[in-house]
Amino acid sequence: MTVTGPGGVITREGGIDDGRDGFSDLYPLATLKWNSGVNNWMIYATGDIPVGMYDSSRLANIGIGHGAIDGGVGYTYFNQQTGNEFSVVTGVTGNFMNPSTGYTNGIDWHLDWGASHFLTKTLQVGAVGYFYDQITADRGAAAFLGSNLSRVAGVGPQIGLIFPGRSTQTYLNFKAYSEFAADNRPSGWSAWVTLSFSPRPPSHETGAAPALTK
Repeated sequence: MTVTGPGGVITREGGIDDGRDGFSDLYPLATLKWNSGVNNWMIYATGDIPVGMYDSSRLANIGIGHGAIDGGVGYTYFNQQTGNEFSVVTGVTGNFMNPSTGYTNGIDWHLDWGASHFLTKTLQVGAVGYFYDQITADRGAAAFLGSNLSRVAGVGPQIGLIFPGRSTQTYLNFKAYSEFAADNRPSGWSAWVTLSFSPRPPSHETGAAPALTK
């Protein structure tokens, strides 16, 4: 491992590893949704309550060590006749200071999108993508890192499955991103699995696109 800073170059040989078990932070979410025909809109507010396991002296952490607040808007187009769906959500995230390090991450803007086609009433395939851009500089104790502005984009495939029930509808989604155009962020491939439960819609809406979520 080689670290370059104002004081010169420091080289360390060998491996560094760490591992932890515990609970994560809490992420409360509030949404307001409404629709008109094939058009659906959403306003949301969420955040991070830093109660997860965190220790600034450890490499591996489950919590992030500081609070955060995020808000934004979303739109979904879904045509049950054609089976075509498109969703986009954009928002801004503000971070509070990490009391253990005295460091505050900058404000970031993010945009997530997804497009799909329902092959059947319960099976959808399509593509997803996102863009992340930090719009204000970090600040705090580690000022030698500079503004540390970061950005990254990603795009990849998705597949979704709806499992209707008598009173509850289950939705399972698999998606993967090829990340690129990274600046002060990791890049590569990442995969996500989402499992959600919601009240079953009226019979004439069976197979409708799941609620828009960030």
